[in-house]
Amino acid sequence: MKNIEILAPAGSIETLQIALRSGAGAVYVGGQRFSARNNAVNFDNDELITAVRECHRYGAKLYLAVNTIISDDEVYDFCEYIKFSAQIGTDAYIVQDFGCAELIRKCVPDAVLHGSTQMSVHTASGAEMLKNLGWKRVVPARELDRHTIEKITRTGIETEIFVHGALCMSVSGQCYMSAVMGSRSANRGCCGQACRLPFSSAGNKNFSALSLKDLSLIPCVNELPEVDSLKIEGRMKRPEYVALTVHELRKALDGQKPDMDSLKGIFSRNGFTDGYFSGKRVNMFGVREKEDVISARELIPEIHKIYRYEPKIYTINFHVIIKNDVPVEIIAECNNITVKVIGDVPEKAVNRPTDTESLEKQLSKLGDTVFSMGNLSADIENGLIVPAGKLNALRREITGKLTEMIISGNTPRKTITDYKPVFHEKPAPVDRIKIRTFCVNIEQAKTAVKNSEYIILDSALSISATALSGLSEYKDKIILSPPRFIADEEKIISLLRDIKEKYGFKHLMCHTPDCIAIGKKLGFRLHGNFTLNIFNSFSARYLKTIGLEDCIISPEAKIQQINNIRTDLPIGILAYGKIPVMLTRNCPIKNESGCKKCSGYITDRTGRKFSVRCSPDYVEILNSDCLYMLDRLENFRNISFAVIMLYSETPQQTEAIISGEKFSGNITKGLYYRGI
Repeated sequence: MKNIEILAPAGSIETLQIALRSGAGAVYVGGQRFSARNNAVNFDNDELITAVRECHRYGAKLYLAVNTIISDDEVYDFCEYIKFSAQIGTDAYIVQDFGCAELIRKCVPDAVLHGSTQMSVHTASGAEMLKNLGWKRVVPARELDRHTIEKITRTGIETEIFVHGALCMSVSGQCYMSAVMGSRSANRGCCGQACRLPFSSAGNKNFSALSLKDLSLIPCVNELPEVDSLKIEGRMKRPEYVALTVHELRKALDGQKPDMDSLKGIFSRNGFTDGYFSGKRVNMFGVREKEDVISARELIPEIHKIYRYEPKIYTINFHVIIKNDVPVEIIAECNNITVKVIGDVPEKAVNRPTDTESLEKQLSKLGDTVFSMGNLSADIENGLIVPAGKLNALRREITGKLTEMIISGNTPRKTITDYKPVFHEKPAPVDRIKIRTFCVNIEQAKTAVKNSEYIILDSALSISATALSGLSEYKDKIILSPPRFIADEEKIISLLRDIKEKYGFKHLMCHTPDCIAIGKKLGFRLHGNFTLNIFNSFSARYLKTIGLEDCIISPEAKIQQINNIRTDLPIGILAYGKIPVMLTRNCPIKNESGCKKCSGYITDRTGRKFSVRCSPDYVEILNSDCLYMLDRLENFRNISFAVIMLYSETPQQTEAIISGEKFSGNITKGLYYRGI
């Protein structure tokens, strides 16, 4: 079995040091910007320097989370931050935004990139694409079973999986609920955790229909595929939580039984779930209870014992030379490093001279350091003494020098350029903004096709031979939409290949990197969905380099931000429809009421209704209000197309919407004006 990394979270210097003392092999942290946990204490630049040194002193690695989407206004600061963090020895960057990844490469060509779980990669094809694009590691979506994880590990890219901590209801990177409800974007590091608030499908005001239990795969950690890193969630958790989780995970890896009662006590939501790993998806919902809080308080004194002392990581072998009229010399060898220190000339012994026993007594006093004493050899002339105080000083000098050399040896040296971001000229305004229509049934599609540049077919229609045969005459205007979450990769690839060959459809909607990878393999023309979270010019530009023909900009961007995007990739916006604010593999209605009593929606504490749309392998939760920007398209100066998203609309309503008739109903302008 390979040496598996235990990757711990740290939201502060204190937690980082405790994680290392508890046995973490790597720590991931965030700075004060660009991190998906902006609400953690996080690290300022001076603290980040300390954090890097601490990790490297232990022989551990530090990964910097820069896993938010960034705006064009932030790219200069982002580049300077990356150069600084590379200069001080950051080992790798955890990244979501394709544009951020390209900026990192421009600033630090040999930087190590880890694909954040926010990228929503959930297939072997997606992971393999990242590998081919130069990423070293992928953190796949948390919603995968063991078989899919194993397939990803076989692509050759390093694989890091979450094994303990909070589970989001939504697939990471695909949640817009916090942004839509409170202008706090998860993709920008400001999630307000709206999902932990009361929601119900049955009118229960105290029910939490969107709150999952915490994940724990620690009991079955030795049944996992051969992944490279086991990740603990919790950059906002207290130090004791991190210490205990690292400690119990190490025990489990060593074949011992982990103390799950203590893990439950320090933090859980009605216990744990093995999440999606088993493929069963049962008994996954839970909330934090009063009893959980009480248990945590009682455990803390015991947990402190885990990290009370520095672990002994390195062994020092000493050779001491004590000769008449010659300064004392101590040579120390540790971790393939040799240092030498010189002391004063030894004195004539009045009573007991220095011997091997007295040397060992002083040199072994390594106290609360990461060093322990190994072998001792000595070349000592008779009748000489080196006072204990002077030996202690030489020992401290040795450990100081070794520490600096160990830190230096563990600190990567990266190539740092003088790159400054360069923006293209703004594209010329288009003469007419075209309409694209997302349709969920054949009647909508046949109605919309007359006045739409493209019809985007719902995933169910995209793999239905009956539906496609009825639309084959419009094949040049059809964009096939694969499932937003691909549970059976081989099946979807086979279906898309057959559809392309049998009916001649050429276009594919790309929701995540997985769809891009599959589409490229099959030779489709590729179109990017808003779910790629394109938020800046550099991300849009990068999509063109990897083969996309156009992309829908993130609905989290304000009008002014969209107008300032400079790219030769045609871009569009969502202009109508109930935006899917969550993509989840669990159905909140099924959990609370059962499918037979399905109401079709959940209600929040204010009475707003969010439609729940089922697919075979996932669920979309739609916003309560309908986005309507068809009357404001003139405010967008550089978009090429606007997308209408239809769900329950009739053919008559479809025609009215596309033709621009006045809309009646609860509408929202989304985030285009208020922003995030």
